[in-house]
Amino acid sequence: MDLAKIPNEKKLYLCKWYFRAGFILLPFVWAVNAVWFAKEAFVAPEYEEQKQIKRYVIFSAVGAAVWSAALIAWIITFQTQRTAWGEFADYISFIIPTGIP
Repeated sequence: MDLAKIPNEKKLYLCKWYFRAGFILLPFVWAVNAVWFAKEAFVAPEYEEQKQIKRYVIFSAVGAAVWSAALIAWIITFQTQRTAWGEFADYISFIIPTGIP
């Protein structure tokens, strides 16, 4: 979709909708929102709705970064500590790797 062809009110509506959708544990939507509307928020000539769009873009980028950091921390922790956690790690694993007791 070309954002240049959409009226400013619709751009704000879409940006707000994507931001709210990110709260349903979909941080990828926040990343898409931040990337998709970045030019509209920071590069495009000023218009009335741009301040709100800029705010949603910043919050979406921060939310996606926080989720990404938390996910990476969990992956590193789980991968390095799985064997030490013993039976509990087996219960929370979808696939139990073979070869490591």
